[in-house]
Amino acid sequence: MSQITAIIPTFNEEIHIEEAIQSVQFADEIIIIDSFSTDNTVKIAKKHNVVLIQRIFDDYSSQKNFAIDKATHNWICILDADERISIALKKEILKKVSSEETNESAFWIYRSNIFMNKEIKYSGWQNDKVIRLFKKDSCRYDGKLVHEEIFTKGKIGFLKNKLVHNTYKSFDIFISKKNDYAILQALELHKKNIKPNLYHFILKPIIRFYRHYFFHRGVLDGIPGLVISYVAMYTVFVRYVKLWLLIKKMQ
Repeated sequence: MSQITAIIPTFNEEIHIEEAIQSVQFADEIIIIDSFSTDNTVKIAKKHNVVLIQRIFDDYSSQKNFAIDKATHNWICILDADERISIALKKEILKKVSSEETNESAFWIYRSNIFMNKEIKYSGWQNDKVIRLFKKDSCRYDGKLVHEEIFTKGKIGFLKNKLVHNTYKSFDIFISKKNDYAILQALELHKKNIKPNLYHFILKPIIRFYRHYFFHRGVLDGIPGLVISYVAMYTVFVRYVKLWLLIKKMQ
């Protein structure tokens, strides 16, 4: 049977790390790639049979690629700390990596997103999928600061069972994460020499709200759908404010 290395990137994930590690106990090796957490993440991780690597964070792709290079086994199962692999998904993963008929290099896995104690079925999250299972020798993350993607020259398949994504434990954490993303996105836009204008500050945030709440039917998700749509609008606005401030600082 082919062996698996599970990788979990972390930074201040003390509320998630215990369950995340338990979720990938089926793996033959577990690597925690930590960005020098200041909470109890490392202390909790050390209680388990894991390989702990600490590395200064530069971007998500570099962090993950660094851990992938350290993996002992060719099959990689990478997991964010707030994601969980169900028993059904675990069985499907083990079957895929052990089958001689598997000719895919990577697999898309759909996510069941939980937010404000509710499974989000619309709001633009309904088709959320990620590559979380792939072969080390044929896959690599690109260099984006945020929303990194994994690329492969091989065939990409789909798994049937969903990954459970426990998104954000509180509204404050949700806002904090979105602020972090806005900063990274502003840096990407600055590298592309984008100059913000009234369209970016006014129309683009409104369009984002409309897309999530009406086009993607966030209204059917109740209050959580409204929150997701509003924060999506807010994040777009903050992204361009951060970009404007960055440009002013450089002048």
